[in-house]
Amino acid sequence: MLTNLYDRYGNSLRQLVKFGAVGGSGVLVNMVITVIMNKLNGGSINAQNVLWSIPGTTFNVRFTALVWIVAFFIANLYNFQLNRWWTFRSSKHAGWWQEFWPFLAVGSVAAAVGLVIKISLTNPTSPLYLPDPHFHESAGINSREYWAQLIAIMITMPINFIVNKLWTFRAVRTHRLQPPTDEELAALTDEELGRA
Repeated sequence: MLTNLYDRYGNSLRQLVKFGAVGGSGVLVNMVITVIMNKLNGGSINAQNVLWSIPGTTFNVRFTALVWIVAFFIANLYNFQLNRWWTFRSSKHAGWWQEFWPFLAVGSVAAAVGLVIKISLTNPTSPLYLPDPHFHESAGINSREYWAQLIAIMITMPINFIVNKLWTFRAVRTHRLQPPTDEELAALTDEELGRA
């Protein structure tokens, strides 16, 4: 029974582990960008600085939102390239841009959800605000800014995997511009052909 389960889901399990490893290294990339941007802005204590007010509302765009967006785009590009090359091995099946746009679209939806989570965790008026004394901006590693970034990433990562596996890297392969040649088909492994 276990052999049948492994035969049926082994490839997906391997992909999940690889996706998680890529995602874990992407989290490091994201957090490094977060730390660098906050350091350049005078530390995480300034993360709530208002960049601009949204006209006609009482809402503001804060530095923490800019950090989330910039770190997301850099980590997204990093994750895409590694997932394309290693996790899903799709570079032989479709063009870079054909897979990047769906990956970016999926990531952008997850990033929007993550931004709402991060703002909820760092906004003092939110019921999800990370409480003092455990989290505060002058606490270094216990910085609310950094923990909110990490928590938002962890919540959105599983959704990212499922949608990217089922849509981005699978759908694009089935819409190739040209069918594979006999030589290309002969060079593909069983795993790449989806038989695993």
